[in-house]
Amino acid sequence: MRTFRALADDPDPTGERVLLDGLHLVRDAHTAGAVFELLVVSKSRLADGTEEAQLIRDLDGATLEVAIADDKVFGALSPVKSPSGIAAIVRRKVTAPPLLCRRPHAFVIAGVDIQDPGNVGALIRAAEAGGATGAFVCGTSASPFAWKALRGSMGSALRLPVVAGMTTDAVMNCMADAEMRTIAAVPRGGEDPDKVDWHGSVGLFVGGEGPGLSDEIVARCSARVTVPMAVTVESLNVAVAGALLIYAARRQRMNP
Repeated sequence: MRTFRALADDPDPTGERVLLDGLHLVRDAHTAGAVFELLVVSKSRLADGTEEAQLIRDLDGATLEVAIADDKVFGALSPVKSPSGIAAIVRRKVTAPPLLCRRPHAFVIAGVDIQDPGNVGALIRAAEAGGATGAFVCGTSASPFAWKALRGSMGSALRLPVVAGMTTDAVMNCMADAEMRTIAAVPRGGEDPDKVDWHGSVGLFVGGEGPGLSDEIVARCSARVTVPMAVTVESLNVAVAGALLIYAARRQRMNP
């Protein structure tokens, strides 16, 4: 059980091993073909007819260690205030950064200095939903593989290639080596999202809460984009702004 607490307190920076808490995420991992290392279920959730019991039956026959814990023990190993009753440690496929950038017609989101793990997760969820081919989470951002971010992504981080732990400079160099065009999201002064050329291999940079992207990052990007806003609004939440831009790109990329 210490393994669960250790991974909750110190997420694997590569994202190869992740802690999932909750039936939805555990089921998503099973559907995505993730390799289960350990599964723990609260005894009270194993009564006939429960979804947890059905999932255990679905996993029957897999090379999987299943532990059954009483509610008090499960509450001690779960990182959430209201334990869900089911948690797992799974292994996900790790993608090398160059492969993320060199994919044909790549559309990669780069989240920079996003402090809130919920925002990190929501951005990754929007990236998958909007057709992005991958995501970088860089700079001083919260880990996309922390349990709060994984819950925010609602399973998207298990399916979408996500790379974390790189400096923003290294991400920009990776994109430059792959000859990707880079677009910086800025609160004012950029092009309208529907007027930006989103075709081809593109990297979209969005900045975190507060200062957003640095002047240096913006200057290195090929173009700037701004979500139109009322003058009384200073900026949008990074996950909201990212989603709006991702879908602007999707509209155009689906109509070459």
